[in-house]
Amino acid sequence: MIDKSRLLAQFPFVADLAKQWEDFNEPSAKLARRKERASRGLTIWLVLATLCGIAVGTGAYPFITGVVVFTALAVRAGLRLRRLHRATAPLSDGKRRALPSRTSVAHEPMQRLVEARRSLHELLAQLVTPHAGGPAVADDSLDAARSTATEAEEALYGLAARIVAIERARDAAPAGERRALDSAVTTLREQLGDGVDSYGSLLAAAGKAVAARGGGLGSARDNLTDATDRLAGMALALRELST
Repeated sequence: MIDKSRLLAQFPFVADLAKQWEDFNEPSAKLARRKERASRGLTIWLVLATLCGIAVGTGAYPFITGVVVFTALAVRAGLRLRRLHRATAPLSDGKRRALPSRTSVAHEPMQRLVEARRSLHELLAQLVTPHAGGPAVADDSLDAARSTATEAEEALYGLAARIVAIERARDAAPAGERRALDSAVTTLREQLGDGVDSYGSLLAAAGKAVAARGGGLGSARDNLTDATDRLAGMALALRELST
């Protein structure tokens, strides 16, 4: 069986293309492109409506039709752009990111992360959907949970990549040099496991919030906020360790 991570390491340009394709298909990137297209369309219709208005002002009354049509299109584009600005990108489902090799100690926790992020995506989508008069959790809390989860995922994938790189260095190093590298892998593996556990706490809090919809939401909402804060602290700590 071909080790995909080793193959990408041997051909860096393939890894770059894979990363570019992954970034292109991220939900946040797709939302940004939709906003850009809507903004461009709004600008075009406004310019055309303005030009037709100038023409009407000079006595070219047939351009009145153009003013009406292009103004209507501009309003439509403006409303669409407003909806897009109010929309939030869903979490990535994790299908496009390659896991570490099964021989790596990073594989098991990253497999758990993939499963957790899919579940979190589904739960946050349910919390956004109106239910019994409105969302179960305030929009700002959901946005914070979503953005924090994304930041934590990036930090954890970065940590997993460090582990894989050290494992490769250990395997290629002389026998006398491997103990120190083994110790580094063990330490980083513990940090990775703790990070995935923190992510799981956010998942659990989101699940409790979904379960509490229509009932007592106070404690469930507070738990979601607390779990978001803890996960944000974990992600910050991992970023500081990697610098």
